Amino acid sequence: MEATLYNTKGEKTGKVTIPENLFGLPWNADLVHQVVTSMQDNARTSNAHTKDRGEVRGGGKKPWKQKGTGRARVGSSRSPIWKGGGVTHGPRNEKIFARKVSQKMRQKALLVTLSRKLKDGEVIFLDSLRMETPKAKDAKLVLSAFAREFSGFSKKKNAAFIALPGADLGTLKSFSNFGNVVIDDVRNLNPLSILSVKYLVIADPKAAIETLSKKSVVKAPAEVVPAKK
Repeated sequence: MEATLYNTKGEKTGKVTIPENLFGLPWNADLVHQVVTSMQDNARTSNAHTKDRGEVRGGGKKPWKQKGTGRARVGSSRSPIWKGGGVTHGPRNEKIFARKVSQKMRQKALLVTLSRKLKDGEVIFLDSLRMETPKAKDAKLVLSAFAREFSGFSKKKNAAFIALPGADLGTLKSFSNFGNVVIDDVRNLNPLSILSVKYLVIADPKAAIETLSKKSVVKAPAEVVPAKK
């Protein structure tokens, strides 16, 4: 498989050969849905909490005697049918939403998502992206160059995920002030992060694909072919 290679100016510089075992898998909606929803559940925290009739304050004394008043019998004002009483079947903070997902499922869902993104034309391979010193001005020039080629980069939110081959503090800080772009190490890619944005930008595809190949049984290197002059 071959894909177009770009530079930071948004210009086509050649072709990159990408392994089919990473970017040529068929779409599996059920697998991706199960993995993504499980990731969302695992990140969920239980904050909402209601008190039942045994936790609310007061109600120690029987409101009125059992018989002779003509009213319905009641034992405590903490009853759920009373104002200020306990809550029945309300949300509790001890509820656990986490769901276990196997490593093979996570890896397969990631590769399936990458394949779907590439098929939809939403994966951009960048020859290199490295900034020695943090400069938001230089990062803005890169984003502006791609916005001219790809309309989705003009979105105010969730425009792109930039995957770096390794930790680069200067580049990370340069893009940190832009709210519509997420930048992180390629090894931290997951189906949820990919599906949450319009475009996936993979910098230094040879090194990035080498990292992604570790998530697949079949190893296949990437080959960069320069553009014809």
